[in-house]
Amino acid sequence: MKKWVVGLLLLPVLMLPSVGRSAEASPQGIHAAVLDDYLDQVENGNGGLGSVSIFRGGREVYQRRFGQKYLPGVQADVDTRYQIASVTKMVTAILAFKLIEQGRLGLDDTLSDFHPEMPAAAQISVRQMLAHSSGLGNFAIKDGTVWIVDALEPPAILAEIRRQGVAFAPGTRVAYSNSAYYLLRMIVEDTYGRPYHEIVEQEIARPLHLAHFASVKANHTDTFRSYAFADGAWGEIKEVDFNNVVGVGDIASTPSDLNRLIVALFNGELVRKETLALMAPAPGKGWGMGLAEFAYGENMFLGHGGDVIGAHSRVIYNPQDGTAIAYSTNGERIPTNAFLETIVGIVYGGTFQAPALK
Repeated sequence: MKKWVVGLLLLPVLMLPSVGRSAEASPQGIHAAVLDDYLDQVENGNGGLGSVSIFRGGREVYQRRFGQKYLPGVQADVDTRYQIASVTKMVTAILAFKLIEQGRLGLDDTLSDFHPEMPAAAQISVRQMLAHSSGLGNFAIKDGTVWIVDALEPPAILAEIRRQGVAFAPGTRVAYSNSAYYLLRMIVEDTYGRPYHEIVEQEIARPLHLAHFASVKANHTDTFRSYAFADGAWGEIKEVDFNNVVGVGDIASTPSDLNRLIVALFNGELVRKETLALMAPAPGKGWGMGLAEFAYGENMFLGHGGDVIGAHSRVIYNPQDGTAIAYSTNGERIPTNAFLETIVGIVYGGTFQAPALK
């Protein structure tokens, strides 16, 4: 989910001590010792709560959790899920493209075929909804307020999407749209004839053996809450109600299962290679239809990110060497993009600078 929410509490800037270890490669080539040094310093400085997973050659070569020991009374292990926010959109796009491959849905089908009451429905295509070029807005913000923190009924959300209308003529611009993916999820449900959580289980989680990957309405319980750091301690904060963002930002997963998902996607286990090419953005364009670009130096990754109030996730894949990196946090003091940039740098042989904490 795009970072449309108010940020965490503003805190004094603290500095972690710098690293002194050289970047010698581990047998897997991912410089595990330097990764450990970095994450040790993040944890010892109370710099965040989270997990990192790295895959090479289709298998996990590094996994590390950090910071959760600072949460009193919280029982957690490697199988505890994180809310992955808008990484969910990549899953919704995969499900839509599976239907397109089967001839049950078309990229040029229009929103009016499913929800003619929506603004500009006859001009908005499935292609545009997938590519964030529909002109539809962000139902999560109503009158300048994040109103999805409390339970809402779908008719209220649909009414807000109608009220917001379209910001530009469909297909003329690109602007990230939570509303488009909310409606796209409904189209996916209508076409499959099943609720989203069942589709995710039957089409994604079960075939890929993702034991810790589920939509919110599957009623999973082993999932981290969100936290913010204040007065020297982590305190639980109120998140969005994830039932309000099904198909948009509701799935919970472990980083390891996120990597299994994206490796399977790029290995052709979910959609055909020509379909994957449609999902990916053209070089330098940023957004495709379910995948986005992430450039780190000379390394170009494809994947998706997600941010809500206290939960943040990224999953990225380098098609050139088969490296997949997934990171999830439920307590952020180092901005997620900066954290991931450091992780990528270490994986490819770099050292790191001590990060500033929020």
